Amino acid sequence: MSAETYRDAWGIPHLRADTPHELARAQGRVTARDRAWQLEVERHRAQGTSASFLGPEALSWDRLARRARLADTARRCFTALERKDPETAAWVRAYADGVNEGLTEPGRPNPAPEFARTGLVPGRWDPWTPLGVWLATHILFAGFPAKLWREHISTHLGPEAVALFAADGPGTAGSNGWLVSGERTTTGHALIAGDPHRFIEDPGVYQQVHLSCPEFDVVGLAVPGVPGVAHFGHTGTVAWAITNAMADYQDLYRERLRRTGAGVEALGPDGIWHRAARHTERIDVAGEDTVEVEIIETDRGPVIAGGPEGLDDGTPAALSLRYPPRVTADLGFGALLPLLRARRVADVDRALDAWAEPVNVVQAADTEGGLLHRVAGRVPVRPAANGLRPVPAWEPGHEWTGWHTPPRAGLTDGVAVMANQRGPATPLGVEFAPPHRADRITALLAGKEHWSAADMPAIHTDTHLGSAAPLLAHLAALPSEAALASEALTPEAALASEAAPGPKAAPDPEAAPTPEATPTAAPPEAPPTPLTPLTPEAAALRDRILAWDRRMDADSTDAAAYAAVRAAVVRRLAAHPVLAPASVPPAYPEVLLPWLALVPRLGHALEHLLRAEDLYGIDRAAAVRAALEEVAASPPSGTWGDTHRLAPWRALPDTATAPGGEPGLSGDHDCVLCTSPVPGLTDRAARGPAARYVWDLADRANSRWVVPHGASGLPGSPHHHDQQPLWLGGELAPVVTDFDRLTKESDD
Repeated sequence: MSAETYRDAWGIPHLRADTPHELARAQGRVTARDRAWQLEVERHRAQGTSASFLGPEALSWDRLARRARLADTARRCFTALERKDPETAAWVRAYADGVNEGLTEPGRPNPAPEFARTGLVPGRWDPWTPLGVWLATHILFAGFPAKLWREHISTHLGPEAVALFAADGPGTAGSNGWLVSGERTTTGHALIAGDPHRFIEDPGVYQQVHLSCPEFDVVGLAVPGVPGVAHFGHTGTVAWAITNAMADYQDLYRERLRRTGAGVEALGPDGIWHRAARHTERIDVAGEDTVEVEIIETDRGPVIAGGPEGLDDGTPAALSLRYPPRVTADLGFGALLPLLRARRVADVDRALDAWAEPVNVVQAADTEGGLLHRVAGRVPVRPAANGLRPVPAWEPGHEWTGWHTPPRAGLTDGVAVMANQRGPATPLGVEFAPPHRADRITALLAGKEHWSAADMPAIHTDTHLGSAAPLLAHLAALPSEAALASEALTPEAALASEAAPGPKAAPDPEAAPTPEATPTAAPPEAPPTPLTPLTPEAAALRDRILAWDRRMDADSTDAAAYAAVRAAVVRRLAAHPVLAPASVPPAYPEVLLPWLALVPRLGHALEHLLRAEDLYGIDRAAAVRAALEEVAASPPSGTWGDTHRLAPWRALPDTATAPGGEPGLSGDHDCVLCTSPVPGLTDRAARGPAARYVWDLADRANSRWVVPHGASGLPGSPHHHDQQPLWLGGELAPVVTDFDRLTKESDD
């Protein structure tokens, strides 16, 4: 036996080989068979060449990939890996060889229709390409553009606005994850469950796979284009899973650059002008002229925005990006083989000491009762200001001086819950997700003493919206005819009446100091709107929303009504003269602009904005009232799922599927079932659970998993979208590891 490929009823590949290297080759080969188009797109994105067939819409990404030196960094990391860990380097090379074999197999023409649509022929993978795919997938994971947002909103509203708007940002990936120890399960062995939240792509960002050789037998969720199982795996005796730690490990520096006869120089913190590396590259753009890009790298890092002449609009600015693998030439791939070979929690723990990025919170458990809850990844030690905003490269005091020791945590009442909230990674980050998802999962787990694997989907699919309270309080405070006869209820009183938790009303101005901003005193709250009764239609709508059960179910008309009022409030706040100027961002590259968009920021921070003691003099009661009247005059005609539909990203838009043809979804941004609309902009959800899993340590055969679409990336395959009904219904497919129950596909 060299390598064998089997399939289960869902078309999931199960691979068996004599050695880890042959197994990696087989994994690359089967991934090329199942996901050839996806692999081609990811290879081009890592190289910054995707505009050559996707056109000008991909140009901004390609510019970032080139200017950030992603491909060069991946090459450096692979060269260092060959020197420090030749076994892992050879294993990665075997995977790339397998991809090349799968893409060019004689007698097996690739049926992916996207190749015909674009005229592309699959390109060759280099040994470093898997590292490039990993880096390109995660370069925006830590959300370094949020530092541009903090600077931007501080310039308009003063530094206190940073804390007011702090929330899980529009471009941030998150996850739910929970570990239940054996004392709280029906079997006496631990359970690990959760779901990573990412942009939903088609084909999906995770690939279910089973990898078996004499050294290990692992099931898990692989990243197509990367060997092994990095984030979510079960070896039979130990299992692990991750959530985004929300750590801050990338820095932006404002550079002072000047051109000389010899090239470009950058002013350093020592007061001396230093030569910067410089060259030009050309980007081919389908249907347009080739674009020339200047690549500049200072001692801090590559310049990703602006240059000696400033931004595109002439604003004097140049921003360099410092990120760990560019500094260390290490992407953490040395952890991947030890993870596959792990037998106990201690093995996982040791393997994760080599992890680099993204920085994650890891939960693990083994069959002997071992438990692990720790942060894994590399976060630099540097001044706090670096984490808040771009810092001046020419001033001393912003250097990296070492690496943080990853924090660890324990369990509480036999469980550990992570949903990107403040937790063990708090010392390493700046902004975290609101606590609603974590609090809800904790409350649900507390509702029962002992849990089984079969119980977990009820938590995965919970739709209670914890962030609804502030808007509901404002609606409750609107005057009705009965209230006018006595005394209107204030939003503060309405909140207090239900003991709604919340932050202090006035944010700490020192939370995010920004020297470039000029803090100004907020104007007093606008005089309250004269009390007049709501129209009958608005009063009826208000009463209906207040009676709503706060569940964002796809078949709920009340959830649709709440979401419509919420969106109208966000739009009215965004149009207010105090906030509207912040809707015009600086002329940064297009790929960074989602982090600077005002409406998404308002939508995700709405509960803080409605709870604050003052919002720059804005009459929020009037905004809520006007939004309510607006929706009452033209109410939603259907359910939440009619407008809250899946919006998957496809490199080539599917011309056969109209936007209304995608399925309707339950959930919302702050639900455990995190399917994220952008209030005020769209109800459609581009982000959501990119997979769901339950790892059972009592018996791996009781484990379950599901992905949004299917195992195959080939349209027309029976396994292209066959898991979507399960995913939509909150069901999970069984994890099958017995080769006698599988169908053999090939010997390779």
